[in-house]
Amino acid sequence: MKVKGRFDHFNINVTDLERSIRFYETALGLHEASRKQAADGSFILVYMADDFGKFLLELTWLRDHTEAYELGENESHLCLRVEGDYEEVRRFHKEMGCVCFENEQMGLYFINDPDDYWIEILPVNE
Repeated sequence: MKVKGRFDHFNINVTDLERSIRFYETALGLHEASRKQAADGSFILVYMADDFGKFLLELTWLRDHTEAYELGENESHLCLRVEGDYEEVRRFHKEMGCVCFENEQMGLYFINDPDDYWIEILPVNE
């Protein structure tokens, strides 16, 4: 049997759902595609999407988890390719104060979201 899988979504847990939604809207142009809420209010799932594909970023808010999440060594990351002038986008992210690592030799940089998840930013044309 050969399984034919496709990526659907990636989940991250967030401490402040509205702050995270605003960040992903502002920094990366994502939008809320759908939302699920537990009947008892114990969790909310918000699925963020881009305008190009079917892959979703699931933001999970848990009512009873009030402290920051332990991200270990934080070696995993998301990667998004951005349209337009790459240097202009980089300047925008620097103005937002969210650039956390730059590797000019490789032509890339990372931003971190409000919960300190890292997101690699690359231009579309590579």
